[in-house]
Amino acid sequence: MSEQEIIHRLNEALENGESAVLCSLIFKEGSGPRDPGAKMLVTADGKATGTIGGGGMERLLIGKALEVMGTGKPKTYHFAMGVPAREGMIPVDSKCGGEVKIFMDPIKPDPRLVIMGSGWIAQAVARYATQCNFEVIVVDDAESAKAEWFPEGATIFNDKYPESLEQVKIRQSDYVAMLHGETGFEINGLRHAVKAKPAYIGLLGSGNKRKEHVKQLKSEGFDADVVETIRGPIGLDISAETPEEIGVSIVAEIINKKRG
Repeated sequence: MSEQEIIHRLNEALENGESAVLCSLIFKEGSGPRDPGAKMLVTADGKATGTIGGGGMERLLIGKALEVMGTGKPKTYHFAMGVPAREGMIPVDSKCGGEVKIFMDPIKPDPRLVIMGSGWIAQAVARYATQCNFEVIVVDDAESAKAEWFPEGATIFNDKYPESLEQVKIRQSDYVAMLHGETGFEINGLRHAVKAKPAYIGLLGSGNKRKEHVKQLKSEGFDADVVETIRGPIGLDISAETPEEIGVSIVAEIINKKRG
């Protein structure tokens, strides 16, 4: 399989909001199945594109790649392929008679923030999120959902709601901030969000509002584990009062979640 095909699969995964790990053979001594420069891509579903070793070696690499994907930190592994394993090396059942080093680089999709609502707080959140390199998507049917109120590059869905939600594909790597205030609007947006199982869902308002929305969504049969992840009140507790301060607290919480 060519490197071009590997890159194509990587781009495909990222566009779908999926993480991947690019494994590169960076050192070989003695015999080995591939030469330095060989690459393999492992996606979140545990499937590999390309190959570095094959057989048991490939299964071992996929397992290690998924571990790296979980931590989000690059790592180099040193494998002993049929030779005595020195300290720090991982033995592989192989008759190659050599050793290799594999560098694993986790690659994440660009962060996206889906903001449901377009009022003062939503506008502040959009500004700060854009400055922190989030791609911003705004969903609202209000007159305030206009390009001039939001950062350049923001995608705005200002069509009839909730029908407009059909145009909004929420990815599992996305962050969702419900910043509207009206119960009907919120419930429709939360229904759409929990079905996608995004990385984060935050709800503006009181803890009691969050409790009631969670109760309703569960009664409608939505995945209880996903529904329980809804964060409310949204934002870090910094005694924020103004829209700008609340915006800072919300973006800070999202960044905290993003950094793990």
